[in-house]
Amino acid sequence: MKPLVGIPTHTYIADGVTRYAGLASYTRAVDCADGAPVFIPLNLDDETLRAIFDRLDGLLVQGGLDVHPKEYGEEIAPYCGEIDSAEDATELRLLRWAFEKTLPLLAICRGIQILNVAAGGTLYQDIDAQLPNPLHHPHIKGNPANFRAHTIEIEPRSRLARVLGATQIAVNSRHHQAVKQVAPGFHITARAPDGVVEAIEPDDSKRFALGVQFHPENLIDDDARILNLFKEFIHEIQSRP
Repeated sequence: MKPLVGIPTHTYIADGVTRYAGLASYTRAVDCADGAPVFIPLNLDDETLRAIFDRLDGLLVQGGLDVHPKEYGEEIAPYCGEIDSAEDATELRLLRWAFEKTLPLLAICRGIQILNVAAGGTLYQDIDAQLPNPLHHPHIKGNPANFRAHTIEIEPRSRLARVLGATQIAVNSRHHQAVKQVAPGFHITARAPDGVVEAIEPDDSKRFALGVQFHPENLIDDDARILNLFKEFIHEIQSRP
């Protein structure tokens, strides 16, 4: 049986109607790796959300809006972007439950950021405002989702390097926030040329809790190595006792 991978949604409001949404690129990547993806709605009570969580075999946290700075002990700065507090609340609960259960986790873009926050780390609210001489990380209008903006350097002994079979790779970068202080129990395994964190992994190598700042779900048709990231995630789920 294919393992069930939960993907928390985000809030989308149009014409006064609230929807909970997720991108098909994530579900397709999980499906191509032989997992069974399911979107998780927001604003559920603990009992209901826990009932869903207890049925999951893995958790994938997708990209999206900014994490509220209050979640890592800061005030909102003028350069902080749009926030979805309902998404924050749902993902933080799910991630902390996943830590307790050592449920396999794959966290992408915003995902790496809230993964880091859930584990006790902090974020740069805006790379351009808070870092000297950064590369351009935010999305440039008109660029396709698979546009590779810059390279990243990957720690040779990391899981990410092993899975990709490379210590340097060009990635599709489109974000304005990033990991600042890495959370206890995690370490940095990839950086952009300007030093911005591009991947984190747990200190316990037996745990699968990989966060990446780029968007591998948009690259699976371009590079077979990228799909291996999702296949490794599913393999880790299936290998659990």
